[in-house]
Amino acid sequence: MTVITVAVTVLFAAAGILALSRIIRGPSVLDRIVATDVLLATVVAAIAAEAAYTGDATALPVLVVLSILGFTGSVSVSRFATRRRDGGAPRPPLHTGGTHEP
Repeated sequence: MTVITVAVTVLFAAAGILALSRIIRGPSVLDRIVATDVLLATVVAAIAAEAAYTGDATALPVLVVLSILGFTGSVSVSRFATRRRDGGAPRPPLHTGGTHEP
C-alpha cells in the first residue's frame, strides 16, 4: 500500500507543478485561468484521495466548497471571455415562440 501512496502523491505533485508552470508561463490570460482550474481540480482530487486513504470524512465539506468555487469560477470566466470576444455587445433576447414583430 505504501508504493501506491507514494505513486499517487508523486502524480498529484507532478500535476500541480505542471499546472503552476502553465500559470506562470501561460501565453494568454485564458491559458492561465484554465491552468488555475486544473490546479484546483488537482487539489480537490488530492484531498479526496487523502480522505479515502485515511477513511476520514471531515474533508468532505471542504471538497464541496472547493468544487462549487471551481465550477462558479469556470462559468464566470467563460462568460466573461465570450462577451469580451464578441466586443462586449449585449446579446439580443431569445424568442421562445409566438409571433415575432418586425
